Amino acid sequence: MPASFYNHPKQLVAVDCIIFGYENEKLKLLLSHRGFQPAKGEWSLMGGWVHDDETVEEAAERVLFQITGLKDIYLEQVQVFSNPGRDPGGRVISVIFYAMIRIDIHDKNLLNQNGARWWTFSEKPELVFDHNQMVKKAHEKLKLKASYTLIGEKLLPEKFTILQLRTLYEAIFQRQFDPGNFRKKILSLRMLEKLDHKNKTDSKKGAFYYRVKKHNEKFINERIVKQ
Repeated sequence: MPASFYNHPKQLVAVDCIIFGYENEKLKLLLSHRGFQPAKGEWSLMGGWVHDDETVEEAAERVLFQITGLKDIYLEQVQVFSNPGRDPGGRVISVIFYAMIRIDIHDKNLLNQNGARWWTFSEKPELVFDHNQMVKKAHEKLKLKASYTLIGEKLLPEKFTILQLRTLYEAIFQRQFDPGNFRKKILSLRMLEKLDHKNKTDSKKGAFYYRVKKHNEKFINERIVKQ
């Protein structure tokens, strides 16, 4: 191997995780107070270094488990951020991922130990370095994912009503949808299984519960939502 390989400067590689959740009809983002310099005490994404014996995907999974106590979380790579001056602490290349988790089943004690907090997406604070740009890119990818496939099962309970699914989509896209058109479009995809019991918390008549058909996550030729 050429000697220049050994003399080449080494780069630090990190992962940053944009963790989306959903609660009280709001899209939420998990952030933490940065515990070290530079920018100690400011709000930051959850992240960490990539170890010598792991892939970037394994590093992101490890970070998510350490923070939430959950495994098998939906995780998708978004982009690599490599601007030489992006981190004032040194030359750091960051691979960013977005994840979707159920807020009702994660380990709240671990979040507290890590100084983490859920923020409503529309009210999130300013973040350190280029983390605001990372969130923007991840949100764009989340919306693209939601426009082509049904992602309710990643953020909602196993059973949900069409109204609850529409409200989730409105939170993701930060805009409202026509109720009738949304219902017609969703049911036409034949990806939902109608259950024989109702949610009667919103009205006496109630609304039937649905769930995503097993092994039926797929991309759809025609978009669910046109951006």
